[in-house]
Amino acid sequence: MLRLAAASLAGTAIEFYDFFVYGTAAALVLGPLFFPTFSPLAGTLAAFATFGVGFVARPLGSVLFGHIGDRRGRRPVLVASLLLTGAATVAVGCVPTYDTIGVAAPVLLLMLRFLQGLGLGGEWGGAVLLTAEHAPTERRGLWSSFPQIGPSLGFVLANGVMLVLSATLSDAQFAAWGWRVPFWAAGVLAAAGLWLRSSLVESPQFLEMRDPARVPIAEVVRDHWRLVLLTAGGLAVGYAVFYAVTTWALAYGVERLGVSRTVMLACIMAAVVVKGSLTPVMAMLGDRYGRRPLCLVGCAGAALWMFPMIALLSTGEPLLMFLGFLVALITFITMFAVIAAYLPELYEPRVRCTGAAVGYNLGGVLGGALTPIVATAVAQGEGVPWGVAAYLTGIALLSLGCFALLPETRPVPRLTVVPAPE
Repeated sequence: MLRLAAASLAGTAIEFYDFFVYGTAAALVLGPLFFPTFSPLAGTLAAFATFGVGFVARPLGSVLFGHIGDRRGRRPVLVASLLLTGAATVAVGCVPTYDTIGVAAPVLLLMLRFLQGLGLGGEWGGAVLLTAEHAPTERRGLWSSFPQIGPSLGFVLANGVMLVLSATLSDAQFAAWGWRVPFWAAGVLAAAGLWLRSSLVESPQFLEMRDPARVPIAEVVRDHWRLVLLTAGGLAVGYAVFYAVTTWALAYGVERLGVSRTVMLACIMAAVVVKGSLTPVMAMLGDRYGRRPLCLVGCAGAALWMFPMIALLSTGEPLLMFLGFLVALITFITMFAVIAAYLPELYEPRVRCTGAAVGYNLGGVLGGALTPIVATAVAQGEGVPWGVAAYLTGIALLSLGCFALLPETRPVPRLTVVPAPE
């Protein structure tokens, strides 16, 4: 289990490194390089729009790779999704800017971001299911949380590289070539991830399955549509909070508050490090007290904290901003630490890879794709951007209602499904 969990963690860290490095670049530099004819605000919005395309692609990747996972096994998904995301990320670092090739530059950027999202949409389902379906019942939450630590490591790695480059290069050097280095590094990381995953064995539950679904997405839509919508709505607040902190707040702090890139990145990274370290702790609480209670607590905490978080961000003081980000991310991980066990337990084995991944990634569209765009637009004008706090609080209340309608699943031997009430 330790070797399997470590390989899953490393793979998700690499995949999310690819995804997050784009978000950081979108917040810091892609607007003026790829949309120079726009105003600074419009350029930032356009860069965040290409960022959002990755989220739109993720459910499509869930359908594509979920079909492979439910028909051919969980292991092939891990290899194919890592190859696709890694290649697309390296290619982003090679795209010429608008000044060189004109409108083709943002078009290429858009296409590559779509491919990134497609690969990541398959990654989560494969990594989580391979771990969850091997794990012992009483510790399924803990072992399944290892892939959930991967996003924190990927974020810290992506932003650590950006932080070093930002601190050591001039603005001109960073804009000319420095921002490309983290994208090129993705090729090395992808090769390392493929080597780590080459020795993984297939899920025993998949090998024992005698009746795989012929068209998994068709069965999910027909028989589990309500469950998909409830899980997507429940997860929306986690995505909204995470990307409000890591993407929108980064751009807002640099452009509107005048805080340096280095300080903003350091505050956010420190909060993400603490969040990542708490992931297994929250997962163990989920094994003890249940998945649904922690999801409800996380949603309620997010609803109560969004206004204080925006107030602390608006001070521009590093320690206060760090505190605001930290508490927000703790509410996030209270939910997302147990989701890797919760979603597989909600779906029957024959459509588990498709159903769990589609619900997970649709939540990303609802919460992650729109949040940087909406928050940037709402935060215009003078004063504290209370509209952003209201928007995030509304999503938290929506997610709270969705989780309230889902059943508890712990403990479930061998991941037999506990159906949602009709």
